[in-house]
Amino acid sequence: MSRRAFPAAVAFAAALALAAAAAPGDDALPTVSIGYLDLVEDARYDDWGRHPVDIRSATAIVDRRAWAGAELGIDELQRFTRIAGAHFALERRSVAGSAEMAAAIREMLAGGTGLFVLDAPGAVVAEAAARTDGLGAVLFNATATADSLRNEFCRPHLFHTAASRAMLADAVAQYLKARKWDEVLVLRGPLPADIETVRAFERAAELFGLDIVEVRDFVLGNDPTARERNDLDFLTGSAGYDAVFVADIDGEFALGVPYATRRPAATVGAAGLVPRVWHWSYLRHGAPQVHGRFERMHSRRMGEADWGAWVALRIIGLGIARAKTSDPVALADFLRGGGLRVDGSKGPGMGFRPWNNQLRQPIMLTTPEWVVARAPIPGFRHRVTDLDTLGYEERDTACEF
Repeated sequence: MSRRAFPAAVAFAAALALAAAAAPGDDALPTVSIGYLDLVEDARYDDWGRHPVDIRSATAIVDRRAWAGAELGIDELQRFTRIAGAHFALERRSVAGSAEMAAAIREMLAGGTGLFVLDAPGAVVAEAAARTDGLGAVLFNATATADSLRNEFCRPHLFHTAASRAMLADAVAQYLKARKWDEVLVLRGPLPADIETVRAFERAAELFGLDIVEVRDFVLGNDPTARERNDLDFLTGSAGYDAVFVADIDGEFALGVPYATRRPAATVGAAGLVPRVWHWSYLRHGAPQVHGRFERMHSRRMGEADWGAWVALRIIGLGIARAKTSDPVALADFLRGGGLRVDGSKGPGMGFRPWNNQLRQPIMLTTPEWVVARAPIPGFRHRVTDLDTLGYEERDTACEF
């Protein structure tokens, strides 16, 4: 620690001690109840994107749901009670769909719970948010990436700790542009999420000056009559490109793309260099300590969904402490007004965009074992914050609160 940093650290520690001393006894503190809602069956946590050998191995079956990150978050908040002036309690409910999720929110809201972390696909989150608008609840979307949630289906009481597809695509586009890999071949899967991913990358390519030479559709399988769509040599032949962008939410086709394209080229998107909000290998900004706490608690590596839920709990606790209120509506106004900068162990302090309630955050560009780069890539600048080079700007948003 430098000599200049030492007095600041002492002052910060002293401030915490004074806050703790001035706070009422633990028994007198109120309890802030937080709801955690997910689906009984969520296809995003099925075996998609895993190696076929892992799928067949019972020992490789791991619960990858975001609940594990929420458990870490609530455990950390228990040590934060005096500073926040409140105890924290977390209640999980798993429901069948969007209607049941909205009903659970209304029921819990009537019982005094006004803050909720949601782990559900975009369509479910959109419908649950629409059904609870204006009731006084505040929702934190921890895992859904759909751009529509931040645009036409946005809601003033819905905040997003998950990155949008646009943010992920912009991170990839910045990296390709910085490396001067301007010519990109796009391989698109058949699922709606694949189509949405390509749409986000097409927007990013136009924004950052990349040239998409062609979009080619693939299917998974060995049908010899469909070789032009299932054979990688056919799919990547007869075109000039510097990189191949793969849109494959399933993930199984993408496993075989790196190092197997007809022309030597970088693979990005669903394989090769993958954009993520979190990766266990990141070594800076306190990330190893966060991951270490998570791994000791759950005996597995911390994933993107875990981070989204963990940081949502962290935002709730810090927001209540800074805003000096646990009223959900007042807290939402405080968060939207820029009153909070939260440390997510990814670098710069993060706050919410007031035009669509999206958490500004860096995006990690990763291989399976390493973080190669962190976007925004140096050189991409914004008049307010460089984090706003990722995702929809205020002038581009379709969100109207």
